[in-house]
Amino acid sequence: MNNIYLDYAATTPVDERVITAMQPYFNIRFGNPSSLHQFGQQAETALDLSRREMAGYLGAMPSELIFTSSGSESDNLALRGTAFASREKTGANHLLVSPIEHPAVLATARQLADLHGFDVTYIPVDEFGMVSPTMVQTNLRDDTALVSVMHANNEIGTLNPIAEIGQLCRDRGIPFHSDAVQSAAHFPLDVNDLKVDLMALGAHKFYGPKGVGALYVRSGIDLIPMLTGGSQELGLRAATQNTPLIVGMAKAFKLVQVDHNARTNHIRPLRDHLINQVLSLIPSSQLTGHPETRLPNHASFVFEDADGNLLISVLDAAGFACSSGSACKTGDPEPSLLLTHLNYSLSWAMGSLRVTLGKDTTSDDIDAFLEILPGCIQQVRELKS
Repeated sequence: MNNIYLDYAATTPVDERVITAMQPYFNIRFGNPSSLHQFGQQAETALDLSRREMAGYLGAMPSELIFTSSGSESDNLALRGTAFASREKTGANHLLVSPIEHPAVLATARQLADLHGFDVTYIPVDEFGMVSPTMVQTNLRDDTALVSVMHANNEIGTLNPIAEIGQLCRDRGIPFHSDAVQSAAHFPLDVNDLKVDLMALGAHKFYGPKGVGALYVRSGIDLIPMLTGGSQELGLRAATQNTPLIVGMAKAFKLVQVDHNARTNHIRPLRDHLINQVLSLIPSSQLTGHPETRLPNHASFVFEDADGNLLISVLDAAGFACSSGSACKTGDPEPSLLLTHLNYSLSWAMGSLRVTLGKDTTSDDIDAFLEILPGCIQQVRELKS
């Protein structure tokens, strides 16, 4: 039996067209982009083309796009760089973030508070994990240095009203950052429509390579670099650029931005069928996240009196790769902090399951999964009792 992959929110396979685009920059056009000779100029040209292409799909200027090693690094640079720059310039010392951000945002905000004296406010969210513009407006202060709200939640799939929140921040002259790592594979990401000042991307979530990401920084936003030692990336991120991976990310981003409508039209009906069948077939099951305003490939559940990590192991043995909440939580015996924050009791929160579909997922894959899932849930519940 071939294993079936249903964990596209954790990572995606690299598109063959992306591999082809990257290949020459590993061993033929392998120069350092900072070198003046022909090899270096070839690499620099590839970087410039990649930056212009990605920026074009973002509605940005090439000078507004910084290449990093990951979405997490992009989040770190956005929060630390903007927080320190705002405090240096105006004395602003307040950060406003949602409490169900990716750990790259939450851990950074906590460190800025614990080690550097920033005051952090966590925006209340509704029962679906959604941030309302009203609550953002209520919690904005004159000394707010940065607001950070993710575009789409990685664990429960809920989408946030980013454009509305961005407009509120813009009206007050407050920088607004959004983690859009989960969104890029599914939506157009025009930074002007979204009204973001900073936006983080990670290539491996949209069929690009691991180990490369990008941060959009709107012109005029002050940012203090966190990685120093060189003039690369307009002086905002020192280190020799990883040319083949950047080329691959740009190619992958182009493909998903061009094809997102067709891919969504393929994936969403499969997701809806999956959700409807799980809730119909399995007693004591609930969908987590917003029932409609969610990622088109994302289905997440909790099952009462089930061990989510054990369920993942049972499903894996049956040939299906899923996750229990966020990939960053794999192996953690504690319940998801997000589900706890949303007031799920322990008996429910421990039984989380995230099933995420991709461009290569078929209806046969979903039918096969639905055929074995009820028995797997029953098995896990019996082992727990």
